[in-house]
Amino acid sequence: MTSPNDTGQLSVSAPRIDLCLLGGFEVRGAGEAGAAILAQSKPLALLAFLALSPRGRFQRRDRLVGLLWPDLDQSHARAALRKALHDLRTALGPQVVTAHGDDEVALTPDAVRCDAVDFTAAVENGHLARALELYRGEFMPGFYLSGCVDYERWVEEERTSARERAAAASWAMAVAFEGEHQYTEAGSWARRAVRHSWNDERVLRRAMTLLDRLGDRAGAIKLYDDFSSRLRADLEIEPSSETTTLANTIRSH
Repeated sequence: MTSPNDTGQLSVSAPRIDLCLLGGFEVRGAGEAGAAILAQSKPLALLAFLALSPRGRFQRRDRLVGLLWPDLDQSHARAALRKALHDLRTALGPQVVTAHGDDEVALTPDAVRCDAVDFTAAVENGHLARALELYRGEFMPGFYLSGCVDYERWVEEERTSARERAAAASWAMAVAFEGEHQYTEAGSWARRAVRHSWNDERVLRRAMTLLDRLGDRAGAIKLYDDFSSRLRADLEIEPSSETTTLANTIRSH
């Protein structure tokens, strides 16, 4: 089947590629060539950024080279971008990336499906169980580009946003199950909410209070103890007085 592209010419429909960025990296639907993309940090970074751009929105080449090749002059940076785009087309198919004139590029709509995009859409549409099925872990875990400060800032913003959505969705599931008197499930989802947002004491206190209300005081205290240990190990600080007071109150029961 053919369809007109943005220049009015006909193009063959792009193959379907699945890009997984939550909890790890995977490119499905491209065979060994997809695995080759995962081994190249800049093409992978470019693919992830384009995949998370709003559907149908083109990105200016100037912005892309600023994100990914800030240390190169304009001429060499644009050459590096052209090579990265060539690598994506070679690995994933020539129709995966489309251009709008000489200055803008985007992924062809529906050519690439991304779990991070589907996760956000599921949360926003209230499909919480589906969203949490997709959330296998943090966004682009361990990914780092030396010298690309703006790109790293974008990745961290996406990680934080995804964690907050996962925590909020887990908490909503916990509340829903408590309302249906399914207390085991409610407690399980409350614990997940804490795991997804491990350094947010508000989430921790809500989960501890819920477990206490359900009669699982040992579970509430374990959450607090695990949280305290990780806080000391990772940040070298102690829980707030409010959280500690809540833990002591639960212990006194």
